[in-house]
Amino acid sequence: MPEPQNRSNTGATASPSSLSPLTKIFGSALYSGFSPVASGTAGSFVGLLIYFLPSFEKIYIILPLSCFILVLGAFAAEKMEAVYGSDPRQVTIDELLGMWVSLIFLQKTIPIAALAFVIFRILDIVKPWPASLFDKRNGGWNIMLDDVVAGIYTNLLLQIGIYFFS
Repeated sequence: MPEPQNRSNTGATASPSSLSPLTKIFGSALYSGFSPVASGTAGSFVGLLIYFLPSFEKIYIILPLSCFILVLGAFAAEKMEAVYGSDPRQVTIDELLGMWVSLIFLQKTIPIAALAFVIFRILDIVKPWPASLFDKRNGGWNIMLDDVVAGIYTNLLLQIGIYFFS
């Protein structure tokens, strides 16, 4: 397996016209990645809105969809990285997935979701280890996995907080 490239060595190698519309819609989490400001926050918010669809929190819905998003998101992120450069702001499917991971196994309430949103955004920006390892590497899987790690940490912090404070 080849050594992952350092981000500083990777730039755009394809043109935007080489992306299918479906890849753009999916990889940018319904075009949230093209938000002029805070595209990661916009992508997280799209994930939160989808989470609030009726019954979406059921484990037999959110878990398989999360796995599906992880795999297809890695491929979409890889294609979009070739067009927009290393870990491009246009790719927000990773933030959508990170939000779902943040909320899995938790009670579906607005206060919990709001707290998850804030904590996830902070952890996604700070990138605690091992998220920082994935963030330093190129490729679709690394783009997706740094947000999955931030989502896992968010979920654990909320689970611990709920256990001790409720």
